[in-house]
Amino acid sequence: MKILVIDDERPIRNSLKEILGDEGYTVETAESGAQALELVDKEKFDVIFCDIKMPGMDGMEVLSKLEEEGIEAAVIMISGHGDIDTAVECMKKGAFDFIQKPLDLNRILITIKNATERVNLVKENKILKKKVYGQQMIGESEPIRHIRDIIAKVAPTDARVLITGANGSGKELVARSLHQQSDRSQMPYIEVNCAAIPSELIESELFGHEKGSFTSAIKQHKGKFEQADGGTLFLDEIGDMSLAAQAKVLRVLQEKKLSRVGSDKDIEVNVRVVAATNKDLKAEIEKGTFREDLYHRLSVILIRVPSLDERKDDIPLLVNYFVEQICAESGKSVRAFSPEAIALLQEKTWPGNIRELRNVVERLLILGGNPVTAQDVRDYVNA
Repeated sequence: MKILVIDDERPIRNSLKEILGDEGYTVETAESGAQALELVDKEKFDVIFCDIKMPGMDGMEVLSKLEEEGIEAAVIMISGHGDIDTAVECMKKGAFDFIQKPLDLNRILITIKNATERVNLVKENKILKKKVYGQQMIGESEPIRHIRDIIAKVAPTDARVLITGANGSGKELVARSLHQQSDRSQMPYIEVNCAAIPSELIESELFGHEKGSFTSAIKQHKGKFEQADGGTLFLDEIGDMSLAAQAKVLRVLQEKKLSRVGSDKDIEVNVRVVAATNKDLKAEIEKGTFREDLYHRLSVILIRVPSLDERKDDIPLLVNYFVEQICAESGKSVRAFSPEAIALLQEKTWPGNIRELRNVVERLLILGGNPVTAQDVRDYVNA
C-alpha cells in the first residue's frame, strides 16, 4: 500500500509519514501540488492525502488534475478551514473523503481502510471485466464499423464464420466478440491454434483420446470440441490443419458428433465453430492442401479483417488504448504521446499490424520521454 501526503506544512507531512509508516504503509510526501504531480507521474499510489489550502496550486486544483489524468488513487482532502460546503465540493470533484484538521489518528486509519477497500474493489472489477470481455475492438474507421455491424447481425445466430486477415490484424478479437454477443456467451469459449499443434497430436487435441490409445495416453482426455460443448470453438490458423484432421472436423460439423481417438463410441456435441486463417484457402484448395467441402461448411459468413495500413485513422485510438493497458499492467501512471508522434506513427507502414503497433507503443513508453515525442519515434521505432 503506497500513500502520498501533499501538504505545505512540514510538521504535518512528517507526522503523517511517521504515523502511517509505523502502521506498515509506504509513504511519500510532497510540499506542493506541482511536486505531487511529478511524483504521481512516476509512481502509482493507492491513497493520496491532499491539503486544500496551499500556496501556488491549491488542493482543489490538484484534485482536478488527478481526475483529468485518470489517477485511480483514492484522494482524501484535508483542511483546517473546512466546512460542509467545502466537503461537498471536494466530493463532487471526485475526492473519496474529507477530513478536518487537527487530524485524528483513528479517523485517518479508518478512512485509509475504507479507501483501500474501494481501490481493491475497482481493481477487482477491472480484472473481472478483462476476464469477461477480453480485449476490445478499438477503432472508428469505416472498415471496423462495418465489421461491428456484421458481428451484431451474425452473433445471435449459430451460423459458422470464417475470419480472414493478415497475422496480427485482430482476427481473434472478432471471434471473441462473436462469442460475447451470442446466446452462448455464458458457455465455454475454447481457442485452438492449429498451427501450434504437431500434426500427429491435432486429432487428440480436438477430439480427445481414450486411455491407452497411444503410448503417452496414460488417461482419458476430452478434446477441445467436448470442452466447448454448448459454447464456441475458435479454430485459429485452420489453413495449417492436416487433411486427416480436416476430414474429422467435417464429420463433426455435418453430424454434430465425434469419437475420441482409440474409441468407436459417438459423442454428441453442440458447438458453434468459428475459424480463422491468414492463408488464401481457395488457393490451398487448388493445391490440394485444404478440403473444398470443409471450406464451404466453415464459410457460411465470411469476415475479412483489414490490415492496420488500411485503417490508419484508428492509430490514435489504438495508441491511447495500448498506453492505458500497458501502464495499468506495469503499475505506472498513464503517459501521453504528442500529436507529432502520433502523426509519424500514422505515416509508418505496419507489416505486423496491431500486434506490431502494441510492441512499438510499449517500446516508446520504456525508452521515450513524457510526453513521447516525434523525435522518440524517429530514434526508437526504426531502430
